[in-house]
Amino acid sequence: MGSYVPNTREEQKAMLAEIGFSSMEDLFIHIPDEVKVKGALDLPEGMSELEVRRRMQQMAAKNTVFPSVFRGAGAYRHFIPAIVKSVTSKENLMTAYTPYQAEISQGILQSIYEYQTMICDLTGMDASNASVYDGASAAAEGVAMCRDRKRKRAFISAAAPPYVLETVRTYCFGNEMELEVIPEAGGVTDLSWLEEHVDAQTACVYIQHPNYYGNLEDAAKAGEIAHRAGARYVMGVNPISLGVLKTPREYGADVAVGEGQPLGLMLGFGGPYLGFMTCVEEMTRKLPGRIVGETKDSDGKTGYVLTLQAREQHIRREKASSNICSNQALCALGVGVYLAAMGKEGIQKAARQCMSKAHYMAAELDAIGYKTLNKAEFFHEFVTSSNVPVDRVLEALEKEGILGGYPLADGKILWCCTEMNAKEEIDRVVRILKEVQ
Repeated sequence: MGSYVPNTREEQKAMLAEIGFSSMEDLFIHIPDEVKVKGALDLPEGMSELEVRRRMQQMAAKNTVFPSVFRGAGAYRHFIPAIVKSVTSKENLMTAYTPYQAEISQGILQSIYEYQTMICDLTGMDASNASVYDGASAAAEGVAMCRDRKRKRAFISAAAPPYVLETVRTYCFGNEMELEVIPEAGGVTDLSWLEEHVDAQTACVYIQHPNYYGNLEDAAKAGEIAHRAGARYVMGVNPISLGVLKTPREYGADVAVGEGQPLGLMLGFGGPYLGFMTCVEEMTRKLPGRIVGETKDSDGKTGYVLTLQAREQHIRREKASSNICSNQALCALGVGVYLAAMGKEGIQKAARQCMSKAHYMAAELDAIGYKTLNKAEFFHEFVTSSNVPVDRVLEALEKEGILGGYPLADGKILWCCTEMNAKEEIDRVVRILKEVQ
């Protein structure tokens, strides 16, 4: 650390003298000699800034960056206004950690408060926490917060994303909840099966809307079934879709969660992302993590505080309902800047473009033999099947700099369109696939 901390030898000697030592060796004399490193560390010589840059560019050149992307399956390429990176790159924001001494972290607290407010506006819910690690953990935490002494069974749709299902399953194992998977029928949740199996021991029902295959579920009916049994209703949602669809609150959800990556966060090799969590007012105290609130100080000036903070850190672990005790502060700041820049009209326009382009592409592919399997209405993802092997389809597109849809089982492909996909790109995909046999 002597070469890392920016101080001179004279300053180091002065600090040592202040605490009663004459040398660094004296400072660490209590450490047994046999565990000390003798001589220099076996490390290569350092490189100059230019050499490091060249090395990193060589490594980065190994990556394939596709100009055209038609793949989603949980991570989506959306337009990100330049102001998002401009704000989040500011040193005083980028280096700020999640606040522990809240009263001196007013800037970060305000950014989180603004984020929470906009996420509540987007979902129609009453309260939001300061974010969790990603969408899958948000789903699992949403299920866990519905557990009580008498209700320890959770139902989750088989049409939820596989990574969400597995994360929820892991959490349920850890907190001793019984997890039942609701079968899918025709690419949507089998609600008749759910109606037959939900009972008085059911803590919650989890439905993804739109689901993994892009289909829109009968979300209102799922909520009615859950509530008739006295259970909570948890919805996983794509935040961009809320520009054209009803809010989770309008569908009757008690808890709404999702992946915040579409809201101004780059794909970034899978992270860092952000999980948003919202709920109705009566469940606010069950939200894991922390919640920032607005208040007034003794002079009547606006201030921000941790209204509810990481309770998990202040009680015995076995009594905690969650072990989440941090939040994705920088990612939440990015989401907040994105939502402020886009506004209501911007989100609506992005959602409409996603939906219209996906439907256009589905129709064009269907016309050349790639049949759309979605029986229900869909947002911006859809599934196709054809007689052409999937690997041949994707290879043909990759040769032309296009990342095709996500390969599913049984020769199916999950396609995705966002506002980033121009009509010319879609037509080009169709022309290429016409030639693939």
